[in-house]
Amino acid sequence: MFKYSFTKILVFHALLMHVCCIANALNITGAGASFPYPIYTKWAADYKIDTNRLVNYQSIGSGGGKQQIIAKTIDFGAVDDPMDPDFLKENGLFQFPAVLGGTVAIVNIDGVKAGELKLSGEVLTDIFLGSIKKWNDQAIKALNPDIVFPEVDIIVVHRADGSGTTFNWTNYLSKVSPIWKKQVGEGKSVKWPTGQGGKGNEGVAAYVSQLKNSIGYVEYTYAKKNNLAWTQLKNKAGKFVQPEQQTFSAAAKNADWKSAPGMGIILTNESGAESWPITSASFIVVHKQQENPNQGHAVLEFFDWVFKNGTKSAKDLDYVPLPDFITNRIRESWFEITGIDKKSIWNSNITKIS
Repeated sequence: MFKYSFTKILVFHALLMHVCCIANALNITGAGASFPYPIYTKWAADYKIDTNRLVNYQSIGSGGGKQQIIAKTIDFGAVDDPMDPDFLKENGLFQFPAVLGGTVAIVNIDGVKAGELKLSGEVLTDIFLGSIKKWNDQAIKALNPDIVFPEVDIIVVHRADGSGTTFNWTNYLSKVSPIWKKQVGEGKSVKWPTGQGGKGNEGVAAYVSQLKNSIGYVEYTYAKKNNLAWTQLKNKAGKFVQPEQQTFSAAAKNADWKSAPGMGIILTNESGAESWPITSASFIVVHKQQENPNQGHAVLEFFDWVFKNGTKSAKDLDYVPLPDFITNRIRESWFEITGIDKKSIWNSNITKIS
């Protein structure tokens, strides 16, 4: 009798452990870019309501996301600068875009409202180079004859951490200014000629909101969320445009997504009369060979749900959801992600957790 009961207990324990493993597999963790943090956390909250599955995403900057996914301490990383194909191959990584958005210049000048100040790429570059030092500089006044500027020093705020937002910002400045390209260049972190640093989009937004006569750069949602005054920008076609879904979409619509490895498109300074000059995609990075196929499959299921159900949330937060032709292509590419047995995890060979 005791032997029989003990055997039943062992069987029950094994079943319980199996159930626990499956439950744990539902909980996925991601970390990286602060640019998409508002929409990723919104999607995670909606996903929890819809499926009772947990997705924990931490905003630590693209550089941190890159380091943690390589170290295999998270299930997916998020970066705003597409990784080099050779780097992806070398580290066994797989990349795909998740959402589009825009980076904006933000200012804190008494009397200047959101969307009122106009800047060109050249003037913006000179401000971040430290060549233009005061708000009443003639180059700024020439673009804004109806604004009375104070004769005060400009306080420049930039990112202090490794950042995909910084990559897209400096990539844009490098495209519009040969001087910036030669002296500073582009990257997730650069040697800034002037200014002070804040950590994350959150940190830059906080500094600019607190410092009078400052200028910085953040993802558009952070500007709106913190009631900060963003600027218009003069685009490649010579038109001053506002940051909004229409101008972000205009910059992305003609991009050659298919030819870029990992769909690693850079969307800065795109042509088109309506294009926002600093549009970018945010990318998800996972391991191409998954040590835990069910866990890897759970990540793909989350983003599959996002592509099907996350459009309204993205638009509500002023991001641009990917069009269907891109999301369909992304799903097709997922068949390249395998377990250690070399079998695709995005097919019927893996038990989908429901």
